[in-house]
Amino acid sequence: MFHIVVCGGIVPDPLQTLEPVKGPTGWGLKNELMLPSILDPWAACSLYEAAQLAKTQAGSKVWLVSLGQKAKLQQVMMTVAQKAPFELVVADGPAGGFMDSSEVANALAVAIEGIAGLDKSKLLVFGGWMSASRGSGSTLQILGEKLGIVDQFQGVDKLTVGADGSLEIMERVEGGAYQVSTCAGAPAVLGWATGELPEPPNNPQVGMANMRLVMPALQKAKPAALDAAAIDYQSVAVPAQKRDTRVVKDTPVEDIAKEIIAWIES
Repeated sequence: MFHIVVCGGIVPDPLQTLEPVKGPTGWGLKNELMLPSILDPWAACSLYEAAQLAKTQAGSKVWLVSLGQKAKLQQVMMTVAQKAPFELVVADGPAGGFMDSSEVANALAVAIEGIAGLDKSKLLVFGGWMSASRGSGSTLQILGEKLGIVDQFQGVDKLTVGADGSLEIMERVEGGAYQVSTCAGAPAVLGWATGELPEPPNNPQVGMANMRLVMPALQKAKPAALDAAAIDYQSVAVPAQKRDTRVVKDTPVEDIAKEIIAWIES
């Protein structure tokens, strides 16, 4: 049996035009409040894995802990709630891509510590290895330290639970290979890559069951005190698109291959 806490924030839909601007409270996105939002894709993968694990381990429970603005969370939860059963825990506050990882980890730690009935000896903290809002890859690591969890794994694609409660974890490493680790059991922190599960279909019955708890969770969400001045950026810009094209004729294949190799090695 596990108590699985999934940390997942909401991010602007990446299909939209995201333009950074600096306002009176620091950096943000132009018209950020108007942009449609989704659950962070990496966090979504970890949620699906958590739901599947809870399904196979009798007595397990899943909480989704999210830091964000309540109005935005309510919109996103209308869709996410139909994907997997969970109980929502909300920390009301800004959670854009320009927030400091340590500040976000502090807010998440406070929210997790406040979960009634949470047994830390059975705790698995799931989340995205990276993030669509800010790929710092450090928030989960800091969160684990604040919760006193030393067994941490990043880039996880597969988790197998042994008969004795031990955990076998496959982590991505360079070159398309995996590192396989064994952990005695909970507590542990797992930062998921994409996992092995597809996105589950919408289930209206699961959605209705979740929404009975989602709305009260949003209403009683406590403000999260984040220091906007904890980190500053000298400049922020959208990556420039660059394309250099050269049209040549009658060039031997060997010369083309050598030029490509030289370009890769440069």
